[in-house]
Amino acid sequence: MASFQTLPGFREFYPEDLARRNHIFRLWRQTAGTFGFAEYDAPVLEPLELYKAKSGDEIEAQLFSFTDKGGREVALRPEMTPTVCRLVGAKANALKRPIKWFSIGEFYRYERMQKGRGRCFFQFNADIFGEPGPEAEIELIGLLVQCLCSFGLTAEDFYVRLSDRNLWFYYLEALGLDEARIRAVLGAVDKYEKYGDDAFKGYTEAHGPLAPELKAKILAFLQVKSLAALEQTLAALGGEKLTARLADWKKLLGALEAMGLAKFVAVDLGVVRGLAYYTGFVFEAFDRKGELRALAGGGRYDDLVQKLGGPALPAVGFAIGDMTFALLLEQRGLMPTMVQAPDVYCVIGGEAERLAAFGDIQALRAAGFRVDYPMKEVAFGKQFKTAAESGAKLALIYGGDELAKGVVKIRDLTDRSEREVPRAQVAAQVRDFFSAS
Repeated sequence: MASFQTLPGFREFYPEDLARRNHIFRLWRQTAGTFGFAEYDAPVLEPLELYKAKSGDEIEAQLFSFTDKGGREVALRPEMTPTVCRLVGAKANALKRPIKWFSIGEFYRYERMQKGRGRCFFQFNADIFGEPGPEAEIELIGLLVQCLCSFGLTAEDFYVRLSDRNLWFYYLEALGLDEARIRAVLGAVDKYEKYGDDAFKGYTEAHGPLAPELKAKILAFLQVKSLAALEQTLAALGGEKLTARLADWKKLLGALEAMGLAKFVAVDLGVVRGLAYYTGFVFEAFDRKGELRALAGGGRYDDLVQKLGGPALPAVGFAIGDMTFALLLEQRGLMPTMVQAPDVYCVIGGEAERLAAFGDIQALRAAGFRVDYPMKEVAFGKQFKTAAESGAKLALIYGGDELAKGVVKIRDLTDRSEREVPRAQVAAQVRDFFSAS
């Protein structure tokens, strides 16, 4: 007989694993709620053209795409940004600004598997639409930091690298480069950390070698790691665009400092994020020890809503992936042991006692208590052992003697004390016990 296994790169979640995943999602949801973000959801299957419109035809190689039974070209979503742009764009005029939305969903990419990356993964996505200034970045970076800190992570565990595609554009423009050359340089900058000088091969093939003096200025800009260094570098160039952009930087960093978050944020112009749709500030969260992939990434994408058929609408967003994030929590010992224990375990004699217990079991469950009992008749001694091992705080004992007296025996499983209560008072007594504890 055939033995079926999970497809490569896909994951199953046994109850213990799902409890850990739900723990992560619960804290992400709580945090987004405290920041005033509203949750939305959307289909996992979208028209293939939605992703091609955003990223070009080459994206198809990375997708789970196919022709459906209606002859439509479709794909499992590899990310949420195009979808949320479509949703917001369709109702933009009816939505109050700023639009602050978040989602937690599953995504699919047909790519090589590696540590912290599979072919299916979950992401927390948060986006703000309708706010053109750095106020949106202030709010989102604050949310990103809190989404990580709510698990017990600190500035010793992670940091956010902050950069700016607009600033790069204005800087390279001031150095005399046209748009095509600027985009090619940004492509090289994006790869420089990984490939060093080889990152400029694409630029050289398209536009010839960079003049040594120009390349030196680009590499020097890459090394800027503070607001003071940034001011110093830009002072020599001047110009309205650079001066105005520097004011945005001061506003953003000043606000994050006022929030007490400066220790989490590092100026790092080496981050430009490879996705061409980013139009301003970009940022990525990293493990301080540098052992893991980026924990989260995002930035401003002011043109995308309009590009996908909606109105012109400024936008900023970020995503946190669950796989790398869970690895970090495990490494730092911050993934709690998930105990799925009942509140109450019922120890039951024979069939008559079982029928008597069922009414109480149902009433307690309806009141929100987690109640378990043996499905088949089992010896009393074995039931007490099961009750103790289950992690329940209380045992309700339904024996023949108790039934004859019209009572139920309640045993506190932490101190093994017992008392008898009238049948009619069982639910109230259980409620009082848990209220007190």
